[in-house]
Amino acid sequence: MQMFGIIILLFLIGASIAVSVIKDLLGAIIVFMVYSLLMAILWQQLNAPDLAITEAAVGAGITTLLFVLTLKKIRGENK
Repeated sequence: MQMFGIIILLFLIGASIAVSVIKDLLGAIIVFMVYSLLMAILWQQLNAPDLAITEAAVGAGITTLLFVLTLKKIRGENK
């Protein structure tokens, strides 16, 4: 595997640990989005552009949007 792929894998491991450790929900959502974008880059490096596009659209796009909207709704009800 290329050096770039190894670096991406290390960042993926760090992001997955960070999502589990972060107490702030918005911060965890942002790190999850970064994880999804890194995963999309890794899929592209592995010559799977269809998976890369799907990961970027669903993982980093729609899922992140739904998480943020849900968090906004939850925080609005608590006040």
